[in-house]
Amino acid sequence: MTTVGLLYPGHSAEDDYPRVEALLTGVNVPVVHTDIGEDAHRVDALVEMGSPARLAAGVEELRLSGAESVVWACTSGSFVHGWEGAREQVRALALAAGLPASSTSFAFVRATGEVGAARVAVAATYPADVTELFARFLGDAGIEVVGTHAGGIVTAAEVATWGPDEVLALVRGADRPEAEAVLVPDTALHTVALLPELEKAVGKPVLTANQVTVWEGLRLADRHGVWSDELGALFARKD
Repeated sequence: MTTVGLLYPGHSAEDDYPRVEALLTGVNVPVVHTDIGEDAHRVDALVEMGSPARLAAGVEELRLSGAESVVWACTSGSFVHGWEGAREQVRALALAAGLPASSTSFAFVRATGEVGAARVAVAATYPADVTELFARFLGDAGIEVVGTHAGGIVTAAEVATWGPDEVLALVRGADRPEAEAVLVPDTALHTVALLPELEKAVGKPVLTANQVTVWEGLRLADRHGVWSDELGALFARKD
């Protein structure tokens, strides 16, 4: 059994993680909820949400769960710090946990490489300024962003109410012919059950926040080759 520990802000789409767990053999994904503070997709609120003190508060519970790696399961609460700030955030988390650590923002970078995509479209629920910061983060990693869609949603609570039709429309609206993958960065959005439908709709890999978060934790725990037919191209059997 491989245990991937997640620090997740508040309560929105955390039920995506038991879905992933059920579809993978020998994988345990305990979730510890961190204080979200002000529920706002605003840069200052997102910076505070990902502060070292808030992340460190949940670390002991994850250690007791037997976690072999820990991931800060929040995209906007990591990329808003910029590339170097996000790296420092992960370093501090690893030190506090005594475990390999990462965040969903870095998970997107590594997962994009895993599916062989150099050019991507971004299907974000965020306001335009926050979406642009994510595009900049990807650009700093050498990933070309060929188009972005900013949904303008300002709270995680509102995002969590979206159903399949809204998510499908978001992904279709963001896709570009030249994009080799579509990235959906909000961990407050329910996406795991929709991955096969989303990829069928655009005919290319779709990487979503809760999906890549678990994949990154497994990578850190050296659990390679975990696959499922229901979790998109990222988890497809490589042979």
